[in-house]
Amino acid sequence: MLIPTLADVGAAASRLAGVAHRTPVLQSRTANARLGAEIFFKPENLQRMGAFKFRGAYNAISQLTDAQRRAGVVTYSSGNHAQATALSARLLGAPAVILMPHDSAKSKVEATRGYGAEVIFYNRFDTDRDALGAAVARERGLTMVPPYDDPHIVAGQGTAAQELMQDVPGLDLVVASLGGGGLLSGTAVAVHGMAPKAQVIGVEPTTGDDGLQSLRAGRVIRIPPPQGLPEGALATHLGALNFEIIKQHVADIATVSDEDIVEAMKFYVQRMKLVVEPTGAMPLAALFNGSIDVRGKRVGIIISGGNVDLERLAALIAAPGTGSAR
Repeated sequence: MLIPTLADVGAAASRLAGVAHRTPVLQSRTANARLGAEIFFKPENLQRMGAFKFRGAYNAISQLTDAQRRAGVVTYSSGNHAQATALSARLLGAPAVILMPHDSAKSKVEATRGYGAEVIFYNRFDTDRDALGAAVARERGLTMVPPYDDPHIVAGQGTAAQELMQDVPGLDLVVASLGGGGLLSGTAVAVHGMAPKAQVIGVEPTTGDDGLQSLRAGRVIRIPPPQGLPEGALATHLGALNFEIIKQHVADIATVSDEDIVEAMKFYVQRMKLVVEPTGAMPLAALFNGSIDVRGKRVGIIISGGNVDLERLAALIAAPGTGSAR
């Protein structure tokens, strides 16, 4: 199993230079005061196509041969990796076929098609997406671009944390969302390659805590398809490569409820004027609910994305009894 290194993250950064946005680092005095810490936000909701996923997809597709690009690529995704693959493929001259769950957000489906990809729907509750993806790739002669369990994807995702560490030296802790593990493992590679003493912590939904179960068990645990608000983090299991990195480099995994997530989304909108999707709000939600102790620390947060239907965002923000953006 090829484990990516900090050098691989650096090579990915070179490929992404001038293509991906170097997103800024933001702070909130209100968040700092509330948490008794210095919080540094890396807003990948401001990245191309609205999420960190662009980094990994572009890094992977850019390394295909000319023949592979001409033939095209395929992947499966609930939305952000779908859009990232579609946009990256278009930029690199490759046709793209995207397998999306039948209940994917309308805005993400439309955006994926808008980038020129063909969308094929499947039912995530009764379809093995790995088998479906392999079948489509074989039948059409396409190259699979995995959403997270791939060294090129992991290295690309790690460039967000690399930029954060370059812009804010001396972080004690970096927190990232956890679904299949691409962002968290890439973050861990970058952070520990640059600051071995810094901690890395993942955050996943309470309804889909396969990552926490896996870390405790020392092996990948598979769970039934979970349901909940953060669709980008509703994975059934971690990627094998991702888990090996997480075992070595991640100190802990926290969990957050849908109510915790909405509270964090409200904070981003009201206090920081940022549109953040549920998955992207999970790290701040874990700080707000107290499951990660950050008092007195310098903490980096990767905001993974901002692709959320406006109608859904408005309904979540307006709903009573879902926390307060204090």
